Amino acid sequence: MTDEIAKLARRGELVAYFGYGSLVNRATLTASVVDASPARLTGWARRWLPRPDMPGFPAALLTVSRKEGAAMDGLVVFDRRENIEAVDRREARYHRREIDPAEVSATTAIPSDCPLYVYEAMEELPVHREPPRILRSYLNVVMQGFLFEHGISGVERFVAETANFDVPIHEDAHAPVYPRHVGVSQAECDLFHSVLVSRTAPVID
Repeated sequence: MTDEIAKLARRGELVAYFGYGSLVNRATLTASVVDASPARLTGWARRWLPRPDMPGFPAALLTVSRKEGAAMDGLVVFDRRENIEAVDRREARYHRREIDPAEVSATTAIPSDCPLYVYEAMEELPVHREPPRILRSYLNVVMQGFLFEHGISGVERFVAETANFDVPIHEDAHAPVYPRHVGVSQAECDLFHSVLVSRTAPVID
């Protein structure tokens, strides 16, 4: 545990949240975050979900739900309590759920007096009228984050441990739809493609 994390936790000024999608990529985080740590969450499972019925491209969303025996990699982000409302706005149409730190194993210890959250999509909302598709620009962000934090095996586990990966991929890398898109190298593109061929139905439109 870093001195800054411990100090802010004692003052009640620290929160933490477990990222399992775009939040795993540090390039999408604000400069104000205190720290971040590769981690693994148990008792929760990740899956693709159709976008809520709202204007815009019908991009599939990543979400999580409780599932006994499940586990997944991610990133614990330590942030100042004053910033959590901004994170809530970023994760609009997600519920912020408080979770037990005992469910998370991380390279940086989570202080006992630090609230820990995970964001779960609002499934009570009606879904988009068009069939969902996974944005390549979003998928690149997520997979690059897992590569940096968990290595090639982490990228492979991301695909293996995420349900509903038979959703078609929309190739938008040339004109990214996802607002927090990142640049990826040819080597990264090749790696991601080789891992994605293991999908249940690798249909790419």
